[in-house]
Order: sequence, then C-alpha cells, then structure tokens
Amino acid sequence: MQPSSRVTQIRNHRPGLTKLPLAAAICFAISSAAFAQSTETPAPATPAAKPAPAGTRPAHELGTVTVTAQKREENLQAVPISIEALGQVKLDQMNVTNFSQAVALLPSLSFDKGEGGSTTPYIRGVASGENGNHSGPQPSVGVYLDEQPITTIGGLLDVHAYDIDRVESLSGPQGTLYGASSQAGTLRIITKKPDPSGFAAGYSFELNSISHGGNGHIAEGYLNAPISDHAAIRIVAWDQYDAGYIDNVFGTRTFPGWDADSGGHGTIDNAAVAKNNYNDVTTRGARAALKLDFGENWTVTPTIMTQSQLTHGNFSTDPVLGDLKIQKWYPEKYDDKFTQAALTVQGKIGNFDLTYAYTHLKRDIDSDSDYSDYAFWYDAYYHAYGYTNYFTDDNGNFINPSQLIHGVDNFRNSSHELRISSPQDNRFRVLFGYFWQQQEHKILQRYSTAGDLNSNLEVTGWPDTIWLTNQLRKDHDEAFFGEMSFDFTDKLTATAGMRFYKYDNSLKGFFGFNANAPLGYKYGEALCFSPEQFQGSPCVNLDDSVKKSDHIGRFNLTYKINDTKLIYLTWSEGFRPGGVNRSNPSGQSPAYLPDILTNYEFGWKTSWFDNQLTFNGSVFQENWQDVQFGFIPPGGAGLTIIRNAGTARIRGFEADLNWAVSYNFTLSGGISLYDAKLTSDYCGFNDIHGNPVTSCPAGTIDPGDPNDPTDDEAVDGPAAAAGSRLPITAKFKGNLTGRYTFDVGESEVYVQGSLFHEGNRLGYLVTADNATYGTLAAYNLFDLSAGIHKNSWSLDFYVKNVFDERNQQGKFAGCVGPCATGVPGYVPEYPNGQQYLIAGQPRTFGIRFSQEF
Repeated sequence: MQPSSRVTQIRNHRPGLTKLPLAAAICFAISSAAFAQSTETPAPATPAAKPAPAGTRPAHELGTVTVTAQKREENLQAVPISIEALGQVKLDQMNVTNFSQAVALLPSLSFDKGEGGSTTPYIRGVASGENGNHSGPQPSVGVYLDEQPITTIGGLLDVHAYDIDRVESLSGPQGTLYGASSQAGTLRIITKKPDPSGFAAGYSFELNSISHGGNGHIAEGYLNAPISDHAAIRIVAWDQYDAGYIDNVFGTRTFPGWDADSGGHGTIDNAAVAKNNYNDVTTRGARAALKLDFGENWTVTPTIMTQSQLTHGNFSTDPVLGDLKIQKWYPEKYDDKFTQAALTVQGKIGNFDLTYAYTHLKRDIDSDSDYSDYAFWYDAYYHAYGYTNYFTDDNGNFINPSQLIHGVDNFRNSSHELRISSPQDNRFRVLFGYFWQQQEHKILQRYSTAGDLNSNLEVTGWPDTIWLTNQLRKDHDEAFFGEMSFDFTDKLTATAGMRFYKYDNSLKGFFGFNANAPLGYKYGEALCFSPEQFQGSPCVNLDDSVKKSDHIGRFNLTYKINDTKLIYLTWSEGFRPGGVNRSNPSGQSPAYLPDILTNYEFGWKTSWFDNQLTFNGSVFQENWQDVQFGFIPPGGAGLTIIRNAGTARIRGFEADLNWAVSYNFTLSGGISLYDAKLTSDYCGFNDIHGNPVTSCPAGTIDPGDPNDPTDDEAVDGPAAAAGSRLPITAKFKGNLTGRYTFDVGESEVYVQGSLFHEGNRLGYLVTADNATYGTLAAYNLFDLSAGIHKNSWSLDFYVKNVFDERNQQGKFAGCVGPCATGVPGYVPEYPNGQQYLIAGQPRTFGIRFSQEF
C-alpha cells in the first residue's frame, strides 16, 4: 500500500566514514611527490579579439567557459558532446538559489515535481512517467557533486546554489565515463575550490515576497583563507527560508460508511492544521574544503558538506476549492538531511595524470503524509460492501478510518573511482579507470489509522498500523571503463570508449497487513516464509536479488573546421540496471530487465566574430529498449510493480546561442524540440515465460497467473499503443535572456529580462490515465531584474513570474480507482474524482545585497 499517484513521491547504526581511503590517498600522494609535474591541463585558448579603432569602445567578448565533462579541463567550445554550463555569474544573474531552479535554464532538462516538493530530473524526453516509489527503477539521470555521485531514488538532492563554480548538464547517454545512473545524461555541480594564492570572502542577504503568499529570506557567505603557500581552506554557509503560498483551508469531511455505522459520528474537520501559506521550506547548510598541495604535482582536497531542508505542508492544490487552495486533514512534513564527505587526490605518475575520488553520502528523510483520501474515497465507493466494518477498536466500536503515513528513508552511498589519463597533447591519448559503488536504502513506511485500531488487525508489534513496509534495498555497482583518442590529422580525431559493468541488486524485508486482515490476504504476515524479525517487523516475506554483467560503448568522430568551429558524430549507449519487484504470490511480477538507450548524434560547436557569438547545437535519435515503467496496477493493495514497456524512440534538435551584441548588450538563449514516442505496444502484462508482451490487439489473452489457466482473460487492446507520445517532456521548450549594462559614474547598472516557454506535456504513459487527467498546459514565464554594482558591493532587484502564471508541473489523484474516476451520488462536488494539480511558484519579488572582499 502506498500513495497511488505517479507524481507522489514517498517521503522517504550510522556507519563511520572509512579512514583507509583518506590515509592511503595522502600517503600515496606524499610518497609519489618525486614524479611532480604540473597537474593542470590548460583550456584551449580563445582567439584574441581584433583591436578596436582609436576612440571607440571595444566590442564585449564572451568569456571562456572551462568544463570537466570528459574528466579533464577543457574549453566548453572544444568539447564534442552536447553540454550546457551555467557558471556562478549566470546563476547569480538569473537569481538561482537551488538546483531545481536551474532546470528552466537548461532546455534539454525536464522535471517531475512531487506533492512534497521533491524533484526528479529527466533529459531529452527519456521518461516513461513511472512513479518515484522506493522499490522502483533507478533514476535515468546521474547527479554528481564535484567528482562524486549523489544520485538517489526519491528525488533530487537539492543542493543550495551558492559559491558554485558551475553547473554542467551533459545530454545523451554518458554511460562510458559516468555509469549506470547516467543513461539519459548527467548533471554535475562543481563547487569553488580553496585557493592558496590569496584571501577572499563574501556575503549576501536577500528578502523576497510571494504574491498570495508569505515573505522569505536568504543569508549566505563564504571565506577563503590561505594557510600557507601550499594550503588553503574554504568555508561556505547558508540559511534560506522559502515562504509558503498554498492555503490549507478549513473544511469538514463525512465518511459515508463510518457515519452510518457509528450512529452519525463519522465527520472530521481540519481546524488543527488549517493555515494560510502552509507549504514553507527552511534550508540550512554548510560546506568546508581543504586544499593541500604536495610539491608541484599532487593535490589532496578533502571536503565535507551538510544540509537540512525542512518542508511543511504540501505543494499540490485542489482546483475545486479555488486558486492555490487545498484541504489536508493531518500535519505533513518532509525533513531531508544529508551529509557528504569526499576526498579527491590529483597528481602525476610520470607523464600520466591520476585522479582518485572517494565519497560517503548519508541522507535521511523523515516524513509525515496525510493519506486520508484513500480511506475516504474507498469508503464512499465500497461502504455498501462493509468497508468500514474493517476499522474498529478492541471493543468493536467503529473508528476514524483515516490513514497517516510516517516514512523514514535512510540512504547510504559509498563510492571509489580511480582513473589515469595520458598527456592530452599526445596524438594518441588514453583514459582508463575503475569505479565501485555500494548503495543502501533502509525503507520504513508505517500506515497508521487516526483511531485506535483493533489489535487483531494491527501489524504484529506495530500499534495502530494497518500496513507496514520495512525493507532494505542494496544496489552494488562495479565497472572498468576507458576511452582512447587518436588524431588522424590536426583536424580529425576519433574517440572510442567502453564500460564493462556488473551490478548486484537486492531487496529484503517485510511489507503488508496483519495475517487477520480480510482485505489483505495476498500480502503481509500471511506470506511470511521466515520467522526472522527483520528490523523490528514481524517476519520476512520478501528476499530476492538480481545480478548481471555486460558492457556498453561510445564512438565519436570530431572534425575541427578551424580554431573556432567543430562538428562531431557520436554513437553512445547508456543503461539502467534491472531490479527486483516485491513478491507477488500470483507470479505475475518477475524481476525487471535493464533498459538500454542508444544515441546517434550530429553536433556542432561554433564561435563567430572574434568570440562575440557562440552557436552550438545537435540533432539526434535515441532508441530506448526494454523501457522500465513503474506503475500501480488495478486491484490488490496498490503496490508498485515495474515492467519493461517495450521500445521507444526520441528524435530531437537542441541549440543554444550566446551573443555579445555590443559592449553593453548580451543575448543568450536555448531551445529544444523533441518527438518522443513508443515504437511498440505497451501491454502491461507478461507472457507465460515472464517476458513483456509488446503487441496486444483487442482479444489478446493476458495469461495472468501462469500457474492458473482459469486466470486467463482477453484484453481490450494495449495500455498504450505504438506511436503514443512519451510523458513529462514537452515537444518544445526554450528560453531567451537579454541583459543591458551601462555605467553611471563609477557604478555599473544593468537591466535584464528573461522569457521561458514550455509546451504542453502528458503526465502519464498509459492512455486511460491521460484521458482521466488531461495534459499539462503549456506556459510562458517572464522574469525581470535590475541592479547596480560599485567597487565590492552589489544591489539587485528582481521579479520572477511577472504575470503570475500558474505553470502546471503535475496532476494526480490521492488513490487509484474512485479517487480518479469519482463516485456519482456520494460526492457530488467531485463527479470526476478528486484530482490534484501541482503548480509552480506565483509571482515573487526580491531584493539582494551582496559584497565581496
């Protein structure tokens, strides 16, 4: 049992950090100092601008952007992959304060926002609309903080965007260098590093106000302090309060069955939690990094970062109640805390560059969710069949059947990566390495009733708990990877890469009802096969694993037309590991297969007019095989299962432009166009051998339980036919920003305007779901900002979403069946079911003062 929405994300002994990697790496660095040579690879130089005629002001050049997408420092314009980079200057100019806000600036990136505020990113339309359940597929987009992976199921790690060197978005499969979670692309957050060359410090204060909502603030600062000529420390801290803008309005709710069976006492109200602007978020964190240089060639950088993000309330709205309004009956929160400790060692052995990266990520999510919709709508739908007879206390009295979910998600991720690369100025170059990762996810979801539940119906040992999920998920990955490049001429270069990987994923624990539960005979204690009390649960009824080894590849041809222009052709593969479905006694849910994405791409990187304009882009086709799709089937206990949904194809065009029109005026923007669709039927069932069925015209037999021939039945056709559009991603997305800067005395003043457009999107893969919920409407957002900079200080003003548009980010219902389709006669105000909308933030005004020393 779980919230029955694709959009809904379940709010999800602390091991000590291993000392061995740190000690070994430092000792290795010191002992190898004899091999010392320069560790930095200079970025290709940008051609110098032509001298301006005497007495005229020179044209403003675009700055050089250095990236490390290919595990080495390079000029972005020389990297033959589709990559977008947002530097700290751009992030400040666009008033970006967290990672999810950067999504609007990256046309290739889409996202799915959960009702608790969590965000799941998607790149190039590689999305099946699966829900974000803890036992679902791994993400298709890998997220890295510096050298270390921070990808977890359950939403993006929303790192506060301050003192960030840049954000890199790598589109297309990046599996050769980045592995399993980079099937569709990779997002990288690169922080600023300690600098021994001099002292630096800065701070910033911001006040903001949301239309129809409350007032927020941000305080942040950094300090860079040299310790010696060869060592420095950098410390960063932030405190951010995002005000709420959704009102939890007062209301009453009468449970039809409970009211009738309890003599008219089946009404509740939400007076205790009704509140305006109740979806506020508080984010606090700090980061510290130490840089130690040993000789001229070796650098050791230990880093630790911690952040807590406490979200109250809910980000969904009920349109029936009015604009930005909802009715929730019990307190809700989402308390997300993480700490990441990392170590990076860089140096040289002879002429070869060596990099070792270690990380340990600890993420804990403590959440409370109102799940009373499930009980209310099932009571309305089934009360004639005695639904509320199930909810009694020990004396046989009927109780409030509302359910609450208390969730605890403990993530632990440790990884090691060691790679070696040859000198980059050689005609033949190689890079090879080894990657090891161990992820653990402890999952606790306790579905408790608001009233005192009969002890004979409680999950044994868990008072008032009607359903318990208590599991441990382990995902283990190892890989050897490598790339080699050869310059056939000074213009033509070929690069080939391979990644040999293996994974071993398992899921163990308990899920379900008490053995006495009349509605839950399929799940729970009745299915226990081991008396082991797993993490306090009554027994074990789930213990399964899946493992596989394979390889993927990449090939690239790059042709440099001249020093400022290149074109490239790329073939690349990416994958997500397969995994375990929770036990199903009917045998209909075997382990799911890995899905593979194959990319064919032609791209270009060009700079024009002495680097006053850059125009980059790509056209591509991606073939997606054995698409992993997590969904909640009808009936049963609403348990997510994952099946392979056949094949899909994404064709697209992406481009970005940056233009220094004059010394005063710059223009930048990007667009993406996608045609993403299924190329085979998604039938939603397997054949008798457990393989996904990919062609099922009306009359095709669904074998159901392969051991029960009486279970066979004919289907009406595919759940989604070949040619159906994939969800989440719009056919067109784009942005355009103009910035005008001029001098007033000794001060620099600017005005800036930004326009963002995203086309309509489907919310679901399944045709019937889209018919129920409809499409997410297209929207346009317009932002304005202005400011003044003088000497060391700056003062900025901004308005986001100037026209206060309700940009739709998701639609869902609180449970499958009656929640989405309605109960005519019983709930007249919701004839089509109670459906929720997730909308973006309303118009927001802000003022920020910042200073650097």
